[in-house]
Amino acid sequence: MLDLNTIWFILVAILFAGYFLLEGFDFGVGILAPLIGRNRAEKNAIIKTIGPVWDGNEVWLITAAGAMFAAFPEWYATLFSGMYLPLFLLLVALIVRVVGLEWRKKVDDPRWLAWSDRAIIVGSWTPALLWGLIFSNVLRGMPVRADHSIDAAAALGGLFNPYALLGAVAFTALFALHGLVFIRLKTAGEVRAHAGRALLPVVTLSVLSGVPYVIWTAVSFGESWSWVLVGVVIIGVIAGGALLRFDHDGLSFAATSVAVLATVALIFTALFPEVMPTTLVDGTSLDIWNASSSPYTLRILTWVAAFMTPAVIAYQGWTYWVFRRRITAEPTVPTGDTGPAGAPA
Repeated sequence: MLDLNTIWFILVAILFAGYFLLEGFDFGVGILAPLIGRNRAEKNAIIKTIGPVWDGNEVWLITAAGAMFAAFPEWYATLFSGMYLPLFLLLVALIVRVVGLEWRKKVDDPRWLAWSDRAIIVGSWTPALLWGLIFSNVLRGMPVRADHSIDAAAALGGLFNPYALLGAVAFTALFALHGLVFIRLKTAGEVRAHAGRALLPVVTLSVLSGVPYVIWTAVSFGESWSWVLVGVVIIGVIAGGALLRFDHDGLSFAATSVAVLATVALIFTALFPEVMPTTLVDGTSLDIWNASSSPYTLRILTWVAAFMTPAVIAYQGWTYWVFRRRITAEPTVPTGDTGPAGAPA
């Protein structure tokens, strides 16, 4: 029978999986919007695909961080101290993206729209790259001392290693593919057609970066059964591209969703039972037992999660159902055009 420490490790993994599954296509939409949108109307339509849901998707990150803080405070403290700079940059990028998404339609000015679009681009590329960098470094091992503090200088100095850099590219490419499929699923007309033309380069980049990354992960950090997850990731990426090529948007989105979930599962199962492996000879790795809260705290958290989690999932599912219709690019009227009797159009 699973103990509460293992159950909460699984729950943290599920919360991060849900975050990457939902926020992943948000990042992908922001990455691809300037490449797919040929004009203002098409860019508006692409951004509108995530308009009703992006802020709800970010709640999964808040919940995951909260669960980590409550159930594994040592993990939370060590991770956030060792990864202070990349996590700070990630937070700034998410704030910039919020500003771009929320304020984009507040002022009808081309320069304002251009700056808002830049904010969305920066706020989509940066977190995608940083998440791959952060999780790859955690899995590879951090300079954790025997007292569970972190050697910040060593952590920062070893941040940009080949495995982590490949992880950053692989995460970004996978999110871009996931976002591309979401754009096709949620749009119609010219926007959907233009999205289809980006399929080959996006799938190619996903395969060239993702396949070596998951294989490297399984070889260096996984178990024998990790190869099952590697196969699922590879099949999900290839199937997602192939199904999109033949206009099976729903099945394609399911395939890329499975690829995202399998990638997170591969990382967390390779990590278990440790939560912060160490690269120091005299250091002590943090695991799910020496990093956890007291048993009483875990029991209280379990009861709270049992009642709250289904309600949150049901509400977010209802949101996606309400906003399930496809979006088309609205025709724009050039500046200066007038309607009947000289009234502004």
